[in-house]
Amino acid sequence: MEKILKNLFTIILLFLLLSGIIILYQSPDKKPTNISLSELVTEINQDKVKTITIQNNILDIELQDGSKQKASKESESSLTETLANYGIDKEKVKNVSIAVKEDSGWSFWLSAILPFLLPFLLIGAFIWFMLRQAQRGNAQALSFGTSRARMIDPKDKKKRTTFADIAGAQETKTELEEIVDFLKHPKKFLSMGAKIPKGVLLLGPPGTGKTLMAKAVAGEAGVPFFNISGSEFVEMFVGVGASRVRDLFKQAKKNAPSIVFIDEIDAVGRHRGSGLGGGHDEREQTLNQILVEMDGFETDTSVIVIAATNRPDVLDPALLRPGRFDRRVTMDLPDINEREQILVIHTKNKPIEKSVSLRVIAERTPGFSGADLANLVNEGAILATRRNKKTIDMPELTESIEKVILGPERRSRVINKKEKEIIAYHEGGHALVGASLLYADPVQKVSIISRGHAGGYTLAVPSEDKSLHSHNYFLDELAMLLGGYASEKLIFNDTTTGPSSDLERATHMARNMVTRYGMSRLGARTFGKKEEMIFLGRETHEDRDYSEKTAQDIDGEVSLLINTAFERATKILNERRLVLDTLAHTLLEKETLEKDEFDAIVGEIPAEKVPKEERI
Repeated sequence: MEKILKNLFTIILLFLLLSGIIILYQSPDKKPTNISLSELVTEINQDKVKTITIQNNILDIELQDGSKQKASKESESSLTETLANYGIDKEKVKNVSIAVKEDSGWSFWLSAILPFLLPFLLIGAFIWFMLRQAQRGNAQALSFGTSRARMIDPKDKKKRTTFADIAGAQETKTELEEIVDFLKHPKKFLSMGAKIPKGVLLLGPPGTGKTLMAKAVAGEAGVPFFNISGSEFVEMFVGVGASRVRDLFKQAKKNAPSIVFIDEIDAVGRHRGSGLGGGHDEREQTLNQILVEMDGFETDTSVIVIAATNRPDVLDPALLRPGRFDRRVTMDLPDINEREQILVIHTKNKPIEKSVSLRVIAERTPGFSGADLANLVNEGAILATRRNKKTIDMPELTESIEKVILGPERRSRVINKKEKEIIAYHEGGHALVGASLLYADPVQKVSIISRGHAGGYTLAVPSEDKSLHSHNYFLDELAMLLGGYASEKLIFNDTTTGPSSDLERATHMARNMVTRYGMSRLGARTFGKKEEMIFLGRETHEDRDYSEKTAQDIDGEVSLLINTAFERATKILNERRLVLDTLAHTLLEKETLEKDEFDAIVGEIPAEKVPKEERI
């Protein structure tokens, strides 16, 4: 309906524009004055008239001074007879140039027919647009069940992606090179009796490059790449998703060898028979059709399905069985070497200062995905532009790390003197406790400048990547998390709402130590199993496999870990009170301390000063 009204408005606008042009064209620069025949006779007798042009019954008069007039004569008689009846001087008429202008054929018919024909033209145009919209609606209805997949042509070099465009992930590339070989030389494998893999499932956290890797497989093999999201199959009407699946695989087989990439397959591939909707809702019908299409491939059909998800635990078992998704390739977060390679790719076309060390940036970004690193470099470029620089320097990149993690600086936030002092001691307590413990992550930066929701922050980054964390590491991290809380209580004999996030993280870490990692006196077992249920919001349901007595023991162990960490933090701050005061006063003066400045104040902590008997 909106399109019909829009088209109708366009017709009316064009008609008004055309009418305006016609009126403007027909209107002279200066509108002539209408006079009577008696006035015309008087002017002729006074030798004021230069020419008279007769067109039908209209007289166009031009005077000697160049002005123009208009008059009308009687249709039954000629101009001479009419003027003679008004007593004109015949000698004066001889001095006037009289011309007769005949109507052209098209102008006559246009002026005669257009007033009657124009309404019919408008009605006809309106009906035509209505029929055109109806035809479009019918076409859309007929194409409702067709695939929405976007195809990337392998001949389009601008959109082509190869393994060279992806840094790191060497094991993933090695695994997928076999798929490329299958697509390039299928007969070689078929002659050996080997079946072409039907599906590859890419698993990994968000931002690790699953979609990019799927494009690279198609680019390396030089085959068409059909890209679609799992959510694009499902519509309100039953059967549409299944129809789109059939059409997608039909197109893929027509262009074989080819790759079908289904991003976020968990949108349609969730476990059947769970939750609301029974076994006949639209999503499950779509999943059933995907299963049928993947199972129905002929052995010589070179169509490979690549799917990506970060939730493999919710996928239906029928999708994961051999014969459908034969390969499962896990894409982890990049390590330090891979992060450096990713940074090289993202800084390739940017003016980077020669003094910038991408290795240092990679060391300070553990846990960053490829998407996070791309965002980091982009934020650095934006920051350098705002500072009117021609190149991106180290300060912009290091500040971008904190911006990606915590959010932008809020220097405009007004903080009174007392609160600023509390924040300085709070952050100083975190940093000092962390620097005083052997297994805690080293402190890289301390700041009391507000970022995001945090009044200040202590940036502690491990010196090398870790995939395993020890019991001692968690104990030291708990003490460091409670360092700010202990510092406030020690210095001001009071606490504020500032440590709320620290307490939440400490409680979560202590509970995981007890219930997941077996790092407590309750023994080497786990307690409970958490499952996510998405219904009217996101909820986490815990399947409890322990008694109420055990629940009390878990709470007791969690409290013991937190209380012990608090006592350790308090003891360190008491013993190094002068260092804490110096650290807080320096923060109040400078607001930010980098690692070198911080180490100069705190000093090195020998390992033998860490009491072993304090460890649980």
